Amino acid sequence: MKKLTLNEQIFLIAIWHMGEEAYGVKIREKIIELTGHEMMFGTIYNTLDKLVKKGHVSTRKGGEATEERGGYKKVFYTLTPEGREALRRSRELQNNLWADVPSNAF
Repeated sequence: MKKLTLNEQIFLIAIWHMGEEAYGVKIREKIIELTGHEMMFGTIYNTLDKLVKKGHVSTRKGGEATEERGGYKKVFYTLTPEGREALRRSRELQNNLWADVPSNAF
């Protein structure tokens, strides 16, 4: 299985934080909160689509369709077991990489 990019890790962690309430706008807000960096909606939805295709995230529709969303229902995103495992392996790799580097090294 391929390693997650930093961007993918950020998305999966944001979705994990949000649990059942993870949908596009709220995911973007959580990413901004976690990283301090703005992210365009195009980037948000492209990355979410890639994570779904990789099997790290599943989707479900919910809520009412509104004019604000062009008549569409919200799409909620949930971590899959594969997504959780990919995050666990990414964290393990990061921990191994930084294990012997003192916190005051930089």
